[in-house]
Amino acid sequence: MTELTIPVASFPARLLRLYSGLALYGAGIGLQVESALGNDPWDVFHQGLAVRTGWSIGTWIILVGALVMVFWIPLRQKPGLGTISNIVLLGLFADATIWLAPTPGQLAVRWAYLLAAVVLVAFATALYIGAGMGPGPRDGLMTGLHRAGLSIRLARTIIEVGVLAVGWLLGGTVGVGTLVFAAAIGPLTQLFMRLQRVA
Repeated sequence: MTELTIPVASFPARLLRLYSGLALYGAGIGLQVESALGNDPWDVFHQGLAVRTGWSIGTWIILVGALVMVFWIPLRQKPGLGTISNIVLLGLFADATIWLAPTPGQLAVRWAYLLAAVVLVAFATALYIGAGMGPGPRDGLMTGLHRAGLSIRLARTIIEVGVLAVGWLLGGTVGVGTLVFAAAIGPLTQLFMRLQRVA
């Protein structure tokens, strides 16, 4: 999740975008984890930590988000309401979805979970960006490194390859879902942002 690119009319509308986006993003994480077809890089890391400790994925989403904020200090990044809300709520919504959604057995249902997850995360990202209330902690780290001199592409690659590798070594699920997410999330997010501008 990155910073504001879509103007919105009022503070209540921005809050609605923010919290709807966080709820849907968490739901998307939960569905992708439940698909067991492969997570996005950060959630491979969160799941790997969960496997090793017995704590929930949502707990690790919260703890890692808070820890990442420490690295914002030397990068002179400033959190917003969206940043703090992201840390507190995203893991809760992910855990709630994992708990509520039936674990699918059939491959077709697992694929349905995966595809729904990618669409939900893309739509949620567009909502969150549209709120303009600060980047998520992980994206703030990326943009902070960009301000320090790295290109966005290089900063993102270093961070996501790093957490993916560590998460896989810890026992997180890497698979076709990881590739589908990587290939589809950018174009889908861009599409939903464009649709929001038209709406």
